[in-house]
Amino acid sequence: MNETANFKVLVANRGEIALRVLRSCRELGMPSVAVYSEADEQALHSRYADEAVCIGPADAASSYLNMDAVLTAAKKTGARAIHPGYGFLSENSEFARAVEDAGMIFIGPRPETVALTGDKLAARRIAREAGLPVLPGPDQPLDHGPIEPQMASQVVFPVLIKAVAGGGGRGIRLANNPTELESMIAAARMEAQAAFGNDAVYLEPLVQGARHIEVQILGDGAGNVVCLGERECSIQRRRQKLIEEAPAPRLPENLRLAFHENALKMVRRLNYRGLGTVEFLLDKNGEFYFIEVNPRVQVEHPVTEMVTGVDLVREQLLLAASGKMTLSSSGLMIRGSAIEARVLAEDASQSFLPATGEVSHLLLPAGQGVRVDSSLYLGMPVTADYDSLLAKVIVWDENRSRAVTRMKRALSEFQIGGVPTDLEFLQQIVDSSSFKSGRTDTTYLDHFTPPHNVENEFIEQDVAMAVAILASQEGRNQTQSADHPGSMNYWKYAAWREQMGNPT
Repeated sequence: MNETANFKVLVANRGEIALRVLRSCRELGMPSVAVYSEADEQALHSRYADEAVCIGPADAASSYLNMDAVLTAAKKTGARAIHPGYGFLSENSEFARAVEDAGMIFIGPRPETVALTGDKLAARRIAREAGLPVLPGPDQPLDHGPIEPQMASQVVFPVLIKAVAGGGGRGIRLANNPTELESMIAAARMEAQAAFGNDAVYLEPLVQGARHIEVQILGDGAGNVVCLGERECSIQRRRQKLIEEAPAPRLPENLRLAFHENALKMVRRLNYRGLGTVEFLLDKNGEFYFIEVNPRVQVEHPVTEMVTGVDLVREQLLLAASGKMTLSSSGLMIRGSAIEARVLAEDASQSFLPATGEVSHLLLPAGQGVRVDSSLYLGMPVTADYDSLLAKVIVWDENRSRAVTRMKRALSEFQIGGVPTDLEFLQQIVDSSSFKSGRTDTTYLDHFTPPHNVENEFIEQDVAMAVAILASQEGRNQTQSADHPGSMNYWKYAAWREQMGNPT
């Protein structure tokens, strides 16, 4: 394609999503540019791209969130378009406008659409006008200062305080009673200001035991839109998604079609261009409500790719290069089941606080129906400068039961040393009866009790035995080490047993 050979794309992101976009650029023959901070000079995305430009120090505010630095890099390298990935500047309407004002293409919705969807209250108004079911509540932000007694008396608890400019689970607090309301509003404002530069918040009723369902769409900005099915994203910790799957399990067909139709109504009303996700809550009674529109590629987009066979990033790039959408609803099929688990640098022993370290050992799962999206490499520093996401393990199989079994296998094969991760926690979730049956909601992890792990008992016994043998033979091992350099190291043996996860 001649139009792709001259279509140079700058990827304004880092980590696995930057590498993901760069790979699609390479397959399409599109020249690519990576940007990186000083801390990411040796990162895979900066080495994979055709060109790479340093845009500042490790601090994200001075590099990946620095609009002037990103735009300067794009102009310097002659990029014709900028792909923002997710996070960082992806939902910044000011950045989208600056890109287009500079004569380049923002690979995402139009700037005005980004602005509308970024304002959660504006999005609620549009959804209501488009005929979507929306949670009750005022479409105005809370005033600063104390809550008036009359308004406080009208609040139905528990209630969520949400950032107007929010996203990614940030700027959200839960108030269970009137006593907590003022302090939770203050906390939500503080986080919203730090995360989005806007401390406006509003109240939204809490839907108890809800499922989080989102619908993937693609539009060309000229009225043509395609629905690529839905995803279940109910397993969340601190309102951050942890495991996602497509299609949503145990969803009646009439509800599935209703989600799709309402998502299409919303994006048609927005005259939507590019990839986007329309998100809903489904309550225990089968009623659902619009939450928001995410105007970008989602972290969990691979599960949709696995069940549709569509490269969503490729479609983004082709739409940006040609202005036309190559995908149509005809022939689009959902086949099988896909699940994604997010491997995070988090320490389970420290309440899942973000962890740091250096990757000293790495073995990624592989085999039929297994995909790993990551930018990991041996010796990679894991710092506190950026998000804790290390990798995404994605599996596909002909049905959900087999996909769950495949995910168990893939997670058990994943080995990473030098930095704590949530791998064991993910394995416990996937092995739980409620997950296997597809009966989860957004409160799932609030009540989750990890299953008893007999295998760990065998591993602990192995380690204890190795220590005892090593201690009893310490003197003899020291004497024999010079004569028998290949003699058994019991520490290595125990470590090998633990890595293999096989007690027999």
